[in-house]
Amino acid sequence: MRRRVVIAGLGDSGILTAIRLSRDTDVVGISAKPALVSGQELGIRLSRPEDWARDYCIGFDRFRGLDGVRTVHGRLAGVDLDARTVSVEHDDGTSHDEHYDTLVISTGVANGFWRRPTLQSAADVDGDLRAAHDRLAQADSVIVVGGGAAAISSAANLAGTWPAKRVDLYYPGERALPSHHPRIWGRIRRRLLDLGVGLHAGHRAVVPDGFACDEISTDPVRWSTGQDPASADAVLWAIGRVTPNTGWLPSELLDDSGFVRVTPDLRVPGYPGVFAVGDVAATDPLRSSARNRADGLLAHNIRAEFDGKPLRSYRAPTRRWGSVLGAQPDGLEVFAPNGRAFRFPAWSIDRILQPLIVRKGIYKGVRD
Repeated sequence: MRRRVVIAGLGDSGILTAIRLSRDTDVVGISAKPALVSGQELGIRLSRPEDWARDYCIGFDRFRGLDGVRTVHGRLAGVDLDARTVSVEHDDGTSHDEHYDTLVISTGVANGFWRRPTLQSAADVDGDLRAAHDRLAQADSVIVVGGGAAAISSAANLAGTWPAKRVDLYYPGERALPSHHPRIWGRIRRRLLDLGVGLHAGHRAVVPDGFACDEISTDPVRWSTGQDPASADAVLWAIGRVTPNTGWLPSELLDDSGFVRVTPDLRVPGYPGVFAVGDVAATDPLRSSARNRADGLLAHNIRAEFDGKPLRSYRAPTRRWGSVLGAQPDGLEVFAPNGRAFRFPAWSIDRILQPLIVRKGIYKGVRD
């Protein structure tokens, strides 16, 4: 008899896990969005929303690998771990329960206006995308606050798209990208300077009381490190203040920061048949399973648990790696964990990388 796997959250990790399991398992995917709305490549999303939507906002019905998956559009409201059901609320006010044999928690995190767990229609998603782009397009000057990849990507892509716009990047340490190999920041720093981005190290922002950092603001930015306040027409906060989307889960599944506790094989300890993956899973300090293709390991372990076989352990890298700036006019630069870069030339992105490697190879086919 085929087992039922409920995947709570259909972001990148949830979709890839569903695709891997769908050939021999009844899979139900639950999502507050009507499509994959990726949290990747914030800079491209803000500066070139049409390009971003083509590759990172894709309707579930376009994924060939999801043809055998039943997708449910709704908000997760709770879980009954004894009855093995999750409760789902819909936009018309109704709700229903989904039974599972195995539950995969992949609800991700909230992080700024670009990653919210709210229940949205396709029109809502498109409206958010356009509103942020238009707000920044109208600004003559922009401050980006933060030292992680999202902040770096935003500053670079805004400056590259609008060369006449003044873009300043403020970050708290001596260098940005502290979770990446130091060699990567040296290379990215040169690129930012070539684009005309003003770099301001050693600036730790004071977050105003009650401000959730989830909107583009206009107020001056003040610094706990003693510098004078800085002002611009638009302030983009990308300081990595993430909140796990776990309000629907009982506290005994969570660590002190609200992320889902997992053992090395991605199981939630003490609860057979419950797994977690992606940004919501407390696998390691970087919660890196979202960016290291743990979907394959997870699918193997779910089948192994069904069959009573040994499970494999997830091994996390010690540094972040991958693309930082996203696709640029001169190509895509991807960094290995040791800081070495390799480049996809510009011509290969639309001819090889996206159609063959990403859409066919990773996602097992995406319809036009």
